[in-house]
Amino acid sequence: MKTIKNFWIVLGSFLALVFFAQTSWGQTYNVNGKASKVVVEGTSNIHDWEMTANDLQGTLKVVMEDGQLVKVDQLSFTVIAESLKSGKGGMDKNAYKALNTDDHKKIEFQLQSVKNIDCTSSSSCKITATGNLTINGVKKSVDMIFDAKVSESKIDLSGNKKINMTQYKVDPPTAMFGTITTGEEVNVKFQAVYSK
Repeated sequence: MKTIKNFWIVLGSFLALVFFAQTSWGQTYNVNGKASKVVVEGTSNIHDWEMTANDLQGTLKVVMEDGQLVKVDQLSFTVIAESLKSGKGGMDKNAYKALNTDDHKKIEFQLQSVKNIDCTSSSSCKITATGNLTINGVKKSVDMIFDAKVSESKIDLSGNKKINMTQYKVDPPTAMFGTITTGEEVNVKFQAVYSK
């Protein structure tokens, strides 16, 4: 009888030890569209231009250990292409035509692998990753660097990526019967706020 009692004490102590020693846990966050934005900066033969999108969607799944980000299992974000606005209707129309938004309504990034997570504190990390970026229905692998601000309730990812539009079969938009031409390369700045 004493042996059985001791067995249950030992088993209970072991399970308690395992439970309390388990400090890693997975967490899922979703994009807060109102707090997130994407800005596309470009050039033309007349002046620089930019378009801003606030309609973002996406999911982020991470593993935290003792309050520290240690692993990213899933990362995606999507921009509704026609949510990009310049404040000039004519330019927007030309941009949507170039992006072929009738057939390809979304611009999407999907994580493939994380090369490195470098955290200087529990609230500040730099994530180096590779993912698939799809624009105009063309999918290409790209390297990305994210600056991550981490808290219990949200993770804020920001950064920028230069993209040559012709690599995605996007002809740089023109205006005024071709007298205004835009450059092939754009700089995409993003801030994606993922909240619980």
